[in-house]
This record gives sequence, C-alpha cells and structure tokens, in this order.
Amino acid sequence: MALTRRGFLTAATGTALALGASPARARARTLGLQDWMGAHPDAAPLRALTIPGTHNSAAPAGGLWVACQNTSVAQQLDSGVRYLDIRCRVTGDSFAIHHGAYYQNQMFGDVLAACRAFLAAHPTETVLMRVKQEYSEESDTVFRQVFDRYLDTKGWRPLFRIGGGLPLLGEARGRVVLLADNAGLPGVRWGDGALFDVQDDYMAEPTAKWPKIEAHFRKAATQPGRLYVNHVSTAALLPPRWNADRLNPRVHTLLDSAETTTWRGLGIIPMDFPNTRPGLIASLLRHN
Repeated sequence: MALTRRGFLTAATGTALALGASPARARARTLGLQDWMGAHPDAAPLRALTIPGTHNSAAPAGGLWVACQNTSVAQQLDSGVRYLDIRCRVTGDSFAIHHGAYYQNQMFGDVLAACRAFLAAHPTETVLMRVKQEYSEESDTVFRQVFDRYLDTKGWRPLFRIGGGLPLLGEARGRVVLLADNAGLPGVRWGDGALFDVQDDYMAEPTAKWPKIEAHFRKAATQPGRLYVNHVSTAALLPPRWNADRLNPRVHTLLDSAETTTWRGLGIIPMDFPNTRPGLIASLLRHN
C-alpha cells in the first residue's frame, strides 16, 4: 500500500526517534531545504533557531567589486535562506534595489513578489527581512511614506508581519517579518540591543574577520537569550566573492567539526555567495 506524504513523514520520524534523535531534528531529516522550518513547533522563538541568510541579498549586479550574490532572491529562499538584507533607494513613489550607486535591475516589488510566491508554496516558513535605505538621502518620513504606499496602495500589507517584538515562529509562518533599519519604519528595530547581538565588522579583512566570526558563534552557543547576527561577509581589501571564498569554507569546517556538534540556536548568519560552497547551508541547518 502506498504511503501518503503524511504517513511517510510519520514513519520516518518514528524511525529517527527510535535511534535517539530529538523530535525536531528527526523531522528535519524528512524535510528539504525549502521547508526546514516545518520541523520546528509554533512555540519556537526565532532567537532559538539557526537561520541562514544573505548579505546584500538582491545585489548580483555591478561587477566584481559590487556583486554580493550570484543567485536570485527566489533561488536563495529555495536553498534554505530565511534572512534577506534588502537595500532600497527612494525613486519617486517606489524603491529601487541598490548596492551603493549600482542599481540592481530590480525593484522592491520584485523582491516582495519572490517572497510571496515562496511563502504561498511553503506556508510553514517565514522570511526575516532587513530593510535599509541605500544611496538615498530622503528623510525617514519620506522613506516611511513610500513604504506605506507599498503596504496599502500596492497591496503588500498582508505579506508582512509588522510588530515591535520578535514573534514566535508560529506567529510568523507564511509572512515576512520586517526588521526595520530605518527610523521611519515600523516593525522590529534592527540592532536593538535588547533583542539582537550583532557582529558586523565589514571592514575587517578575512584573516582579522575570522576570529570575530568564530567568537560570535561560540557566544551564541553558550550565552543564549538574544537573536545573534553573525556576518560572515566583509568588504575589506578584496572583492566580496574573493572574501567569501576564504571565509565560507572556514565556517563550514567549524560547524561540521566534532566540537560544535551540540551547538544550537546560532541566530542569523548573513553570507555572500553561500551557494558557491556546496553543503554550507545544510550544515548550518544541522545546528537547529
């Protein structure tokens, strides 16, 4: 008799539990990168998860010294990424996506459409989105007016979870959690010390950056309580891709080591070009 998908998940989970795995980790083995949050209960705090992310998520254009990704937002979400760093330039009544002076050939609505399509297909998931003003000196008031136009005139409000504190996973499923990196925006205040512990030394070259990354992972594993954000990305001395080629393998090696087997809840890990290191995102997710 053919098993239904539910029956297969139940049987596979039961086998894993019999072998000593925790319920969440057992079920995670039966889910793919597109649905990994489905292994966690609604009551799970976001700060207790390990969340793969990308830095300058919508910045594939501009050449060697500008591009931070070589996959689209949709491809990143499919690969297991659940944190997006979105940089917006005010252009009239819309947001253009920029990295510095370089337009990224897409608008904010394109990013939101990718998130909506992904979450509609994978309703157990959520996306944490940092929104920041880039290459624009408009006031916070104007930035908020343009954002509100997206919510109410362009119809994007149902996509967002907008609130002042970090929600539980169940409260965020199927929606984008706004992390406001602009004083005019509503939502969770990006970098609020009561909620976050952020490592983002983006001017440290890889040799100097690695000890900061490693120390932040250790802190997250041993001092839980806030949502840790550990930027693997850096813009120092070399192009982003070259820096990523030096740092991403070190993260992968650390997280696959015997020492870190019990590390959980490592927070958000924004990376440049994570897809160029096969297995890196899956390794991060094993720390849930």
